[in-house]
Amino acid sequence: MDKFVEEPGMRYCPACGGRLEEKYLEGEGREIPYCTACGEYRFPIYSTAVSMEIFSPSGEKVLLIQQYGRKRYILVAGYVNRGESAEEALLREAAEEVGLGIAGYRFNRSRFFAGSNTLMLNFACIADTEELSLRPQEVDSACWFGLGEAREKIYRGSLAEQFLVEALDKGLNRVLLEEKKRR
Repeated sequence: MDKFVEEPGMRYCPACGGRLEEKYLEGEGREIPYCTACGEYRFPIYSTAVSMEIFSPSGEKVLLIQQYGRKRYILVAGYVNRGESAEEALLREAAEEVGLGIAGYRFNRSRFFAGSNTLMLNFACIADTEELSLRPQEVDSACWFGLGEAREKIYRGSLAEQFLVEALDKGLNRVLLEEKKRR
């Protein structure tokens, strides 16, 4: 079996549909899927999404949501649309899912999530209000939690937990508040 078969969607060329073969690519230092019909290397195709720690305007609370009938708390997240920047996606998703405007944001980190073949781009954000307006098709409930309580409530072992803990440990809520004051 080919090594790259574990890459979803990488058995066949996305341009012509021909079967991909492994071919060594000097600059990469490894074998890469290659289409002999097109004469092109084909790199992994994956989705891109944003997730966000949304802090209250005071920076003392963080918003966690529950979705799709699951009782676990996670972060607001959503896919980046074609032609959209990650920053535009985070503003859109915050407005769509929980009805919040974002007063400021800062990139936290990225991680690949194999479960959905998605590169997750995480941002820490400051909301312009605590007033929520949920989109019931996407969000079952949303609650503001104190920072310590949010650490306890977030879904254990999840990427959301990793992102939240890192943002809190970095003090990104305080950084965002300082930036907001300077504006």
